[in-house]
Amino acid sequence: MSRLEVTEKIITAKVTQGLKWADVAKKVGRSKEWVTAACLGQMTCNEKQASVIAEIFNLTENEKKWLMVTPYRGSLPTVVPTDPTIYRFYELVNVYGTTFKELIHEEFGDGIMSAIDFKMDLKRENDPNGDRVNIVMSGKFLPYKEY
Repeated sequence: MSRLEVTEKIITAKVTQGLKWADVAKKVGRSKEWVTAACLGQMTCNEKQASVIAEIFNLTENEKKWLMVTPYRGSLPTVVPTDPTIYRFYELVNVYGTTFKELIHEEFGDGIMSAIDFKMDLKRENDPNGDRVNIVMSGKFLPYKEY
């Protein structure tokens, strides 16, 4: 059994049970964004969170343990994503990455936005010209230090 196999089992159970990530998140007690990332193998669950997820998705005790292992994050199957939805984020960074960087440095100074101390909120935004995806990302600013 591998973490990838546990992820596949979770996705299969989600589909067959007709579950929504928001419903799973309510039971776990965390945001839908964090719980989705955890179930997809990108976050580490504590014992309580893993137990709730294991119960929802009918995981064995051994499968549950994989939810508590520090993951290999950012493990997309290719360097340039081929999935159209994921590719659009790659495209955003290619087009706007220098703008993000320039504006962060202008506002905060020399440093980075943390992906560790990070929050995200994804919502549907109704628009008469076609619904929009509204994603708010909030990461702690970490300045580079002199030594």
